Amino acid sequence: MTTQFHMRPSRVLRKLRSGETAIALKLNLADPRITEMAARISGVDCLWTDMEHVPNDWAVIERQIWAAKAYDVDVLVRVARGSYSDLIRPLEMDAAGIMIPHVMSLADAKQIIHQTKFHPLGRRPLDGGNADGAFCNLDLGDYISQANEQRFNVLQIEDPEPLAELEEMIALPGLDMIFFGPGDFSQGIGAPGKWDHPLLLETRQSVARLAQKHGKFAGTVGSPSNLSELTAMGYRFVSVGADVVGFGQYLSGIASSINRVSGTGTDSVYGSTKIS
Repeated sequence: MTTQFHMRPSRVLRKLRSGETAIALKLNLADPRITEMAARISGVDCLWTDMEHVPNDWAVIERQIWAAKAYDVDVLVRVARGSYSDLIRPLEMDAAGIMIPHVMSLADAKQIIHQTKFHPLGRRPLDGGNADGAFCNLDLGDYISQANEQRFNVLQIEDPEPLAELEEMIALPGLDMIFFGPGDFSQGIGAPGKWDHPLLLETRQSVARLAQKHGKFAGTVGSPSNLSELTAMGYRFVSVGADVVGFGQYLSGIASSINRVSGTGTDSVYGSTKIS
């Protein structure tokens, strides 16, 4: 009897390719039990973890991937900008996708695709001896084709510099998703936090429009309250919240309840929980 292995299909890509919207939740907390809770309870398709802003190491990322896969939830890892190894290690741990921050030019985008896709789309270094390749039990040809088909790269547009080449970037073969990051973009145009700035609004619309034009997927950050607006604009991958936001709201609620009951709060060098 011959045993046949295959790569776990991406839940995000399955939904996107069927015309549905894929929903993500951002994880800042490292404990894999948080990942398991989010995968099991939240109903999202993808958990987005981070190595750009969050001090996660590779062992943390691997445990988060294990916890999410148990519930057939994708993990998207935002990588740190470094060598090609920083790009491909999450994929070899069996993350469904990687997000690359601050893609600044057409040449930058081409290099990322070259490093994250196998032949004929790129020259991603071959191994196959890790989780994504079933530890050398996935046929090499199948490994290459399934990785190109079932794993996705996400290139972030969060600066004004790449706008002149935006359409050429989005049209590139091997690019799976373009992701608009309004926070850093607002800073880049000299208007930090001005979410109604005309160039920010125009760019948000352009990213979605050009993605649709070239058969690619557009992603961004949002919330349950503006999800309908974003999907109507053409965004098909939306991150709607974060673990630290939810936990912070829960703790603030506890502080408010204590204050209402006791009439007291606490002061520290970091602030006050007293009701003003």
